[in-house]
Amino acid sequence: MKAHTKETQELMTPEKALQELKNGNERFVQKKQLKRDLMQQVAETSQGQFPYATVLCCIDSRVSSQLIFDQGIGDIFSISIAGNFVNEDILGSMEFACKLAGTKLVLVLGHTACGAVKGACDHARLGNLTSLIKKIEPAVAAVKEPQEEELRNSSNSDFVDAVAAQNVKMTIENIRSRSEVLKAMEDEGAIQIKGAMYDIKTGKVHIY
Repeated sequence: MKAHTKETQELMTPEKALQELKNGNERFVQKKQLKRDLMQQVAETSQGQFPYATVLCCIDSRVSSQLIFDQGIGDIFSISIAGNFVNEDILGSMEFACKLAGTKLVLVLGHTACGAVKGACDHARLGNLTSLIKKIEPAVAAVKEPQEEELRNSSNSDFVDAVAAQNVKMTIENIRSRSEVLKAMEDEGAIQIKGAMYDIKTGKVHIY
């Protein structure tokens, strides 16, 4: 399995890029990962990189974008931050990835049982983590059910996962509203901006 080249990247469309990630996750779940010579891919990408997708994911050690989508060296940009939200630096990284490096897809990937989301549900406060948690708390407020306060915390796994999914949706809204570059590319059809949730129990990614 060779690394992507400029030619193969140019042949990718946003739709094909999304399907490629779907196919990769299906291979991962079915334990049918492609055989790769990673050191060969190191050599092939030593003079340049031509990834086709950008994935924003959580730092959770169970959610490695390259692994769960069965990707090799040089295939995708992977941006990791607890709670998979965006700030100015992450938006700049996405703009580089899409406008300058040629990726055709931005995928915001949340996951079940997310620790950062649990912290936001509990309104945790701890050093620099506090400012991070506050960026996720709007998603907590946006999930209206259940209304009982005793059920709106990290002990309610369904609530946590609902907040995680809402956080993905709000992150996509933030990308479109805060990045004129990415919004224009999406409007032109040059890229797609999609959301997804990863189930840590099954290994399955659900894209929406």
